[in-house]
Parts: sequence; C-alpha cells; structure tokens
Amino acid sequence: MGMIRTVLRCSLTIASILALTNSAQARSTNVRYDIVIRGGQVIDGTGAPPIRADVAIKDGRLVRIGRVRDKGAREIDASGRYVSPGWIDMLDQSGRVLSTDGSALNKLQMGVTTLLGGEAGTPVPAAQTDAWLSAFEAKGIAVNFGSYYGTTQARIEVMGDGAGTPSADQMRAMEGRVAAAMEGGALGVANALIYRPAAFQTTDELVALAKVAARYGGIYGSHVRDESAGLVTAVDEAIAIGERSGASVEIFHFKGAYQPGWGRLLPEAGAHVEAARSRGVDVWANIYPYIAGGTGLEATLPTWVFRDGIAKVGEKLADPAIRDRLKREIAAGSLPGWANLVEASGGWKGVILANSHSEEFRRFHGRSMLDIANELGRDPTELSWEIMAKAQPHRAMALFFLTAEADIRTALSYPWTTIGSDAAAAAGAGLVDALGLPHPRAYGTFPRIVAEYVKRSKLLTLPQAVHRMTGLSARRMKLADRGLVRAGYWGDLTIFDLDRLDDRASWDQPTAIPTGIDYVLVNGELVLEHGKYTGATPGKVIRGAGYKAPAD
Repeated sequence: MGMIRTVLRCSLTIASILALTNSAQARSTNVRYDIVIRGGQVIDGTGAPPIRADVAIKDGRLVRIGRVRDKGAREIDASGRYVSPGWIDMLDQSGRVLSTDGSALNKLQMGVTTLLGGEAGTPVPAAQTDAWLSAFEAKGIAVNFGSYYGTTQARIEVMGDGAGTPSADQMRAMEGRVAAAMEGGALGVANALIYRPAAFQTTDELVALAKVAARYGGIYGSHVRDESAGLVTAVDEAIAIGERSGASVEIFHFKGAYQPGWGRLLPEAGAHVEAARSRGVDVWANIYPYIAGGTGLEATLPTWVFRDGIAKVGEKLADPAIRDRLKREIAAGSLPGWANLVEASGGWKGVILANSHSEEFRRFHGRSMLDIANELGRDPTELSWEIMAKAQPHRAMALFFLTAEADIRTALSYPWTTIGSDAAAAAGAGLVDALGLPHPRAYGTFPRIVAEYVKRSKLLTLPQAVHRMTGLSARRMKLADRGLVRAGYWGDLTIFDLDRLDDRASWDQPTAIPTGIDYVLVNGELVLEHGKYTGATPGKVIRGAGYKAPAD
C-alpha cells in the first residue's frame, strides 16, 4: 500500500506539472497585444544602459517592457537591433508641406516620429491655429506634429513687413494674437531675428509677446539676432527676454557661425547660457551636426535694405548708388543689427549656390559663388543679386560654410542641447525638402548623431545620444507621455541596426537615404517597415499647455 500511495503521489505531481506547462503554453499562444517586439536591446531614453527585453503595444500605448509571454497580432523580431523611443526633431520646418503630403518620409527614414516646427510661425492667422492643427489629424499624417506661433507673424498681421515702432494699440493687437494662438494649441512663440522683418522687432517688443506666451506655459524660441560676430550679445538678449518675460527659452540651431571666431565665440556663449541656468533661467538650445547652414541668398543683404518692406527691395537694387553702397558694406563686414553671412563664411568662396530656381544657373549648383563669378567674369556680389532676381517668386538658396566641427562637438558636450534638423519634410520620396534647400540635414541629421558622434568619434555613448534625441527633448517640451520606452507612454519607437546605421547624405548627395533604420512606429502603428513607408497615418497633433478646446 505504501508503494501504491507513493506511485499515486508521483503520478499526481507529474500530472500537475504537465497541467501547469500546458496552461503556460496556452497562455503563450494567446493574442493579447497589437504588436510585440521581441528580443531587442531596449534603450529607454533616460540615458541608462540598454537591456534585452520584449516590448508589447496595445491601443497605441506601450503596455509591457520585459519578458512578454503572450502574443501580438503582429510580431517583430528585433534580435541584433536596438529599440529606442522615437526620435524628436526639435526644429522642424514642415508646417506647410504636411498639409499636402503627410508622410514626412525623409523624417521617418531618419527615425524621427515627432516634429516640432514654427520658427517662422504658422501659415495661418492666430485665430485659425486650432483648426489648422486639427486638419492634420483629419487628413492624416504619419508623424506627430506641433508648432510655435511667430512673433514676427503677429507683427506682420498688425503692421506689415516694414520697420517701425508699434503703437500701444498695435502692441495690444499683437498680444491678442499671441493669446489666440496659445489657446489654439501653439507651443509658444518663436522668431528668426536674423531675417527681416523680424530684425525690426526690439527686445521690449519681444518681451511683451513672450510674457503672453509664458502665461499659457509657452516657450520663447529664437534663431537669435546674430549667430556670427555678435553671437554672445544675441544670446544674452534671448536670456534677458526669458528673465523679463518668465518664459522658458529655446535657442534654435545654436552655433558659432563666424570663421574669425571659431573656437572662441561658441564656448563664450555657452558659458553665458550656463550662468543663466545656474541662476534659475530655463534656457535650452538645439543643434544640427553640420558645418554649413543653409538659407536664401537674400540673407547676404544688410537689414536696412528691407526697412520699407520686401516689395521695395528690387527697386533699391536697381539704384546704382545703393548697389555701390551695398558692395562696400558686404566687403567691409558686419554692421550693427546685421550679421554679414559672406564675412562669416570667409568670403564668397564659402557661399555655395544650392538652388537657383533658374535654368540659366542650374549648371552652377554645388559651386561657390566666387568660383561661378570668376568663370563668368562677374563680381560675386552683383551676381548674387541677379540670381536672386531670376529665382522669383522663389528664394535662391545657398549653403554657407560658417561653422567649425570643433564647435559642434563643444555644443554637443553641453547637457542642455538637443537635436533639431532645421529642415522640412520632402513632398515625395528622394526629393529636396519643401524649403527647396538641398542640405544633408534633411536626410541625415539624426542618424549622423549616432554614426558620427557615437560610432566614429565616440564623443557620446549610444544611451547618451538617444537620450538627447528622445527623453531629454520630451522633458524639455513637457511631453509627459513621449520620449521614453515606458509602460503607459505612446508607442513611438525607432528600431535600428547599430552596425549598419549610417548617414549617407552628403554635400554632393544631400538626399541620400540613411541605412540601418529598419522599423519606425508612431502611436503604436508601423509607419516604416524594413525601411519602407507603410502608408499608415497615425500621427497626432502636439498642443501646448495653454490649449483651450472650442466649445461644442
């Protein structure tokens, strides 16, 4: 009998084990999640080292990170790859093109899932901000998108594009527009003070507008008044606007754009930012990792040319006396209130014609203005005016080689810098971005941060680089449920092969697609699969803290 009881107990134990095993197997075949990403090295966006884990997604959200036993309706094998939060573009220029092409394919191919634009404001008046943003989701976009409203936009709406001091009534009207934009979902106010007519706005005017944004929890973002010889003074102005208005400050594409000041100006400006932060001013900056900027050739003209509005510029350039004056001033260097980009680039040899919008000059694309002028037997300054005129109604675009690689590395070393491409989405596969500027930043910015500064030069560790492009950016923008691989957060993910990851876009091939970005998910849906766009449009609008939904 004792032996029989022992045999029965053993049989029951084996049966129990088999039952538990079968039960576990049954659970493992349950389809509980929408997507499960298996076996990847998860970099969570905090700067912590990667861990091997599965990631489960349900209803657009991350719901489990670790060992996931239940199945997903879709399973992705991430073995040998890294899984990170979707990368955040802190300075995007896609506010117009997303209305016609919501794929933002070149951004997805860089691993970017969220675009934050509006350096120049929105393409609609302040009162239409909410409707404009809502239309993106109604039409469908593949990425998340948010935008600042423009301080200069408010000024143009109220008093046109010329110089002048606004009256008290005009200031109230501008402040009202900022309030309307903030209630419509703007992230804050922004400007590009190096350009006209933004250059005509005074510090006091900007403080008044930033105060309104600050009341709604908004940010003051700025391409500062001078990135060249006057960089430090311009950064000080941005800091002062933050201190006086109470607004958090975001300096766009922070750089020392002045060859004579390489290695000196940017560290000095950085020290001023750090001093301001130490006394409680909330100042941040974003950068792109390229030694050339890109903008319209008209930026080479002194600010005073635009004092009577853009419509009068052509008339002024036709005046021989004004042309002589302009040539003297461009040759002489920067003037008060104007950063001379020709001087900053080391002369016309550092200014490369990128897009003339003209068949006559197309053959010269990619060559320096000095080289083109020498071949044609022309003065490069006068030639630039001709190219500008023949490009109308478009902007003749140029690349300005005015930044040192060593200064980029210095900027990346600051713990308060994030990454912004300063580029737009392209309106189709392989096309130049919607700004018409063939600059590699539109296709290479984010992969380059990893390929150049993690893999090649080892300036950053991989977790540090990912943190800059995700968790740090989300924290800076107060995006409470994005930027980390964490349960409850939106399912914005970038899955990449570190060994293959490379930014292929170059000055000669600015639209070359990066390698190594295999999958991108936005709000839990695959938008890039094996490097190809899926056609999905799950993107959501990112609205600022001051948003007030319209009453039904």
